[in-house]
Amino acid sequence: MLIMSDAAIEEVSVLSSIYCRDGEFQIVQQSAQDGLVVQLNCTGGRGGKLNVSAVFHLDPSYPSCPPHISISTTSLSKIQCHNIRQKLMTRAAELPPEPMLLQLVEYLQTEDQTGEQDGTEEEKVNQQEWTTVLLLDHIRSQNRYIKLLERWSQQLHLTCRLLLGRNPLIILLGERLKIKEFCHRLKTVKVDVDSSGKKCKERMMKVLAETPYSSLCQHSFQRFVVKDYKSLSELTAVFEELNLAELYQQMLPTLSG
Repeated sequence: MLIMSDAAIEEVSVLSSIYCRDGEFQIVQQSAQDGLVVQLNCTGGRGGKLNVSAVFHLDPSYPSCPPHISISTTSLSKIQCHNIRQKLMTRAAELPPEPMLLQLVEYLQTEDQTGEQDGTEEEKVNQQEWTTVLLLDHIRSQNRYIKLLERWSQQLHLTCRLLLGRNPLIILLGERLKIKEFCHRLKTVKVDVDSSGKKCKERMMKVLAETPYSSLCQHSFQRFVVKDYKSLSELTAVFEELNLAELYQQMLPTLSG
């Protein structure tokens, strides 16, 4: 049985009754583990000039945590679609932890979402491939934590290597904007348990190092790999194997401190 709040189920029902024309609304997926995925095809932007497809992934803990959102439209560039998504994610983060889909859809339909065609330099950088190393605070509920990380890396099309040892590390390879989304999820979704066994977020996660993608490490990565290391020398060997020795040097003072 789907484990979702009554308020969330009611909200989806209301949304389906409002957007009831053929092809406007559908439940794409539902499961006890992953929650609900709903897709809405509507007109967006001031004047309703854009035909937009918005997909909302409601985690079972929704609305305690905001929905994950993806946007697509043939009317705009990839950068502009990312801009719309970021605006919606920011809007969702500003709202109280209550059912918010209707407000987000209204925002999508009424606000000017087009922006500049080419985007800013920062936005262009966000579309580039990057390699990023994250330091986690702890991994107590290992099975749940690892399953979440693997699912997120698949959803965001990121290559991920999880290194388990004295300092739990994640090496991510992929689009920088999607890496930022991965980090956002770590800090806003309850991924682990604290020392008392209560579910908690990864608020203490740190970005240790990041660099534009190098083709040298492309052949070395599989999509998702978990590896244990027992010493600093073993950790060094992992980064050398991945042709990331220079990146490793950036974060060495933090690990050896």
